[in-house]
Amino acid sequence: MEWSGTDTLVTGGASFIGSHLVEALLERGAGVRVIDNLSSGRRGYIEPLDVEFIEGDLLEQETARRAVANIDIVFHLAADHGGRGYVDLHQAACATNLALDGNLFLAAVEAGVDKVVYASSGCVYPNFRSEDPDETLYLAEDVAGPPYDADNMYGWAKLMGEMTLQHYARERGFNAASCRYFTVYGERGKEDHAVIAMIARAFIKQDPFVVWGTGRQIRNWTYVGDIVEGTIRAAERIDDGTAVNLGTMERTSVLDAVEAVMGYTGHHAEIELHPEMPTGPQNRVAENSLAMKLLDWEPKVRFVEGLHRTIDWYFSTKDPREVADLLEAALTER
Repeated sequence: MEWSGTDTLVTGGASFIGSHLVEALLERGAGVRVIDNLSSGRRGYIEPLDVEFIEGDLLEQETARRAVANIDIVFHLAADHGGRGYVDLHQAACATNLALDGNLFLAAVEAGVDKVVYASSGCVYPNFRSEDPDETLYLAEDVAGPPYDADNMYGWAKLMGEMTLQHYARERGFNAASCRYFTVYGERGKEDHAVIAMIARAFIKQDPFVVWGTGRQIRNWTYVGDIVEGTIRAAERIDDGTAVNLGTMERTSVLDAVEAVMGYTGHHAEIELHPEMPTGPQNRVAENSLAMKLLDWEPKVRFVEGLHRTIDWYFSTKDPREVADLLEAALTER
């Protein structure tokens, strides 16, 4: 696909993942418009870039129509979302994604947009599939259901978003793709997500070092650069609304990740487990062979390598006093 001359919209483009996607599209020669309500995004991430910026709320139909006007491809990343503490404790807020996605999709169809690429989530997978951390489990795309049992309102909204696009594709010939992101981390990440929270605790030399849950939870933390590459390839190669996993198949426990953070930062502390805190599924890891088949994509950055890059960024850009003052609130808020 020739990106030069292609006009793209990145919703949520001032956010963590969105800003990395914007940079990658510009590097390929695409024209980029960003819309973001700045509830969690930062204008500073895109201010140095040659983009058109709209500050606005996609829950407003007229704003959605304005955003998609004269656009070829929409990358829809905007959502009310956060880490585990946020999606567990703010489910009414996450439910607004149902309306947000519906507004954006309808506006794109009516405007004659060529394609929508949707940022979905591993949260679409059934909770009952992910209860045993000792099981060697990889979640292939068809495991999402039926039977359906998505992870909280955030997961249900993402699942409904995927289904909406699939029906637009079947009934109206609309081009679409959905990318199921798994536990993304990297530079510009926020403390409401686990890896950044771990790094923040080491940065402020927290002792005891607090870990939510038993620490046995299994994840497949996936580096943001790999996520962006997979998302762009989905735009290039999927038209029929197919949903595809974007995630590494590295299985890493929370405690193993904590040890890796403390080892690299040189922070030594007693670990204090808090099983009463929000932890999510005990075992969530992608099976990514469909992405290899359809997108010729697989993750390039191993967890330890990406973790070191992320720690270096965090330690070089943050102030320890500010992090210490804001960390507890940041764990559960946007």
